[in-house]
Amino acid sequence: MTAAPPVTSLLDLSGKTAIVTGASGGIGAGIARRFGEAGANVVCHYNSNRQAAETVAEAIRSAGGKAFACQADIASGKGATDLITQAISQFGGVDILINNAGQQPVQMLADMSEGDWNAMMAANVAGPFLLVRAFVEHARKAGKPGSVVNIASIEGHNPAPGHGHYATSKAALLMFTKAAALEFGAYGIRVNSICPGLIHRDGIEEGWPEGVDRWKGAAALQRLGRPDDIADAALFLASDAARWITGADLIVDGGVNARPTW
Repeated sequence: MTAAPPVTSLLDLSGKTAIVTGASGGIGAGIARRFGEAGANVVCHYNSNRQAAETVAEAIRSAGGKAFACQADIASGKGATDLITQAISQFGGVDILINNAGQQPVQMLADMSEGDWNAMMAANVAGPFLLVRAFVEHARKAGKPGSVVNIASIEGHNPAPGHGHYATSKAALLMFTKAAALEFGAYGIRVNSICPGLIHRDGIEEGWPEGVDRWKGAAALQRLGRPDDIADAALFLASDAARWITGADLIVDGGVNARPTW
């Protein structure tokens, strides 16, 4: 039987390359920075906000890490393949994929057009599928194991008003996670998901005070989440500390789902 890695190396990503989609802000930026701290080469993906992604990459480099910002429309097969190709060109391979990019507009189902619905599914479901497909193709050719972490949402378990299409897309992402874990486990590729709760962002208390108060009242830990809360969960799932975990969903919500819903 192979010996377990020493505790001191469990979260060490040195020599590995991680793609973090949607790294231009919020959760994605937090994950990218934390992975840089863990020693990974980080590909900071963005779709339109180049300056923010460059800022994250520069912060990683300033701390002694390796990172670059990379633009791609990952809702298309070409864009997904291009992102993997650019990562390989820069760092020689890809070991970890964090599917964080997505959208979350507020819109009632009755007011939604077919285009609105399709845009949500393209961003939150098709994008991760296309990237996982390209990632797995690379990993199999390289003969290397890999780890995928899909950032879903607690709304994939329980919807909220105005988020019907978003909740549906995240529920689909949770099932895709299990399906991909089942299919690709034979190649040493692990696929897991994280369901964040409400994460702090600048101005949220001023812009949505009643929502913040309701959240704090419902959360067992009585606070909003922070990007680093999700980043640390992603680091665990991507690392050797989670080497026998695949097809799992980790809810990181401060205990909101511990509360009865009836």
